[in-house]
Amino acid sequence: MNITIKDGLSKDVQTGQTVGDVLSALGISLGKDILAARVNGTVVDLSHPLSEDATIEPLRFDSPEGREVYRHSSTHLMAQAVKELFPTAQLTIGPALEDSFYYDFAYDRPFTPEDLASIEERARDIAKRTLPIARREFSKRDAIEFFRARGEQYKVELIEGFPDGEPISAYTQGDFVDLCRGPHLPSTGHIGAFKLLTTAGAYWRGDERNPMLQRIYGTSFPTKTELDAHLARLEEIKRRDHRKVGKDLDLISVQDEIGPGLVLWHPKGAAIRLQIENFWREQHIKGGYELVYSPHVARLDLWKTSGHLDYYRENMFASMKLEGSEYQLKPMNCPYHIMIYKSHLRSYRDLPIRYGELGTVYRYERTGVLHGLLRVRGFTQDDAHLFCRPDQIETEVSRVLDFTFFILQTFGFTDFEVFLSTRPKESVGADEHWTLATSALEAAIKSRNIAYRMDPGGGAFYGPKIDIKIKDALGRSWQCSTIQVDFNNPERFELSYIGEDGKAHQPIMIHRALMGSIERFFGILIEHYGGAFPAWLAPVQATVMNITDNQRDYAAAVTAQLRNAGFRAEADIRNEKIGFKIREAEKAKVPFMLVAGDREVQGGTVSVRGRSGANLGSMTVVQVLDLLRAETARVRQDI
Repeated sequence: MNITIKDGLSKDVQTGQTVGDVLSALGISLGKDILAARVNGTVVDLSHPLSEDATIEPLRFDSPEGREVYRHSSTHLMAQAVKELFPTAQLTIGPALEDSFYYDFAYDRPFTPEDLASIEERARDIAKRTLPIARREFSKRDAIEFFRARGEQYKVELIEGFPDGEPISAYTQGDFVDLCRGPHLPSTGHIGAFKLLTTAGAYWRGDERNPMLQRIYGTSFPTKTELDAHLARLEEIKRRDHRKVGKDLDLISVQDEIGPGLVLWHPKGAAIRLQIENFWREQHIKGGYELVYSPHVARLDLWKTSGHLDYYRENMFASMKLEGSEYQLKPMNCPYHIMIYKSHLRSYRDLPIRYGELGTVYRYERTGVLHGLLRVRGFTQDDAHLFCRPDQIETEVSRVLDFTFFILQTFGFTDFEVFLSTRPKESVGADEHWTLATSALEAAIKSRNIAYRMDPGGGAFYGPKIDIKIKDALGRSWQCSTIQVDFNNPERFELSYIGEDGKAHQPIMIHRALMGSIERFFGILIEHYGGAFPAWLAPVQATVMNITDNQRDYAAAVTAQLRNAGFRAEADIRNEKIGFKIREAEKAKVPFMLVAGDREVQGGTVSVRGRSGANLGSMTVVQVLDLLRAETARVRQDI
């Protein structure tokens, strides 16, 4: 068979040789940096036998696939250490994450910090043993018997859910065996720097009706230098955690008395939300959207027609009976916008029609996955639905892409990843509709010269979509924006418009969210800025402070001037030392501090400080107003 190294050599070799053997034969040294390989597009172990012509790409830690293999093997390293130290702990699942990993164990108590130290030490010892990692395959029946004999009931449950007749794979390293698809590293010795981070409780399969498991999080890197840099980044992430910052700055809260996943916006958080929403509405009106409002509930039949009861029921709250009818809290806004469209006869000349709504929706998320503002049960989507002719899809999607990047850039995000998601297995609609919609989305992306990646099978059940991820100040990716083409709902709701030919035609519907949800986007913003919002978003843009009681009236008057000019200003005229007031304003991350003493009163000025501690000098109130106008307008002018 002929083997080609991607962008390199080609060689004829005997069938049955492993990927590692072939790489060595082609002169590639199999040091610890070669972790696995991509063979004809599929990631495999270096021990994988080759049986046909292939193109091989060695994978190192600098590739996403290489990192995933590295951290997946790290989960097994940790699991083996746990089993050696705590033999009664049962294995469940242990996936690799973007920059870390975790493993859930069924154990009779939470793991302590002392336990973690012992597990980490044992894991390092196992790595030093350089145990070979080998793949092993079973029949389904043999796999069930094997893991049942080892007391691994959770593994048995997983295997029982696998299809009959397909081989079941496991990986071994020494005496440790774990059910796993792979691929994995060649040996435990390939894992360099290894660190366990924290523990948490987690329900089996994410369902609170199931047993509570003990989760251990960890991370790993080839070198200690890389690990130390990552740990420093984690500390910064912890410092910026939106739940902590949101509490410290008195922005939001989630309270048990109200219910998990339901957010209270405090006055300062609400002030920021108001700026976000006002900007959103202003730009949508400029962009040719019509704003609409819809109720929070509707008859259950509406969700039957839309297909949500068939495809989304598990994420919906239970329905309620009223006056002989069943009603449903809305999980989506789209059916309402459809009904607004349907309320009139439409002409081809009317299209496109663009409806926008900041619509609050309710989705049942399991308690175990709720997370501050990032995963909630009640949230407000920045939703819009566009109704257009088939020949308008590409143009409308192009407009939405431009609009999306403008909105996100205005909030300080400039690094994007774009994905084109295609038809999933569970879907509805004719093939020709999916082909037309996918081609239109791809053409719109290409017309803007935007780099993108394919996400095969990642589309919605009713149509393909474009997903846009943003990167924050710490380099983390967040899924926010989505653009989805839908042929299904216009057909289900029998939407139509009168074409040039005088006949009824079915419009195309485009679902579109730019920020995703106000709650989640706000959580991302908090962490992106660490709570130090740009002046145009800051809940308090300036705090005016007096040094002694002699300047109380002057400080109050300056504050009133700023407020009358439309700025969010507060007066701190408490009987406290000026140093204390400045520190309090800095902790509150107020962009500007205006200090007034006797000299400032006499000169009609204030001494201006930035929140970073910079002394901006003495200014008149008029100059302060000019400064605030420049600072609050700068971001939008730069876009």
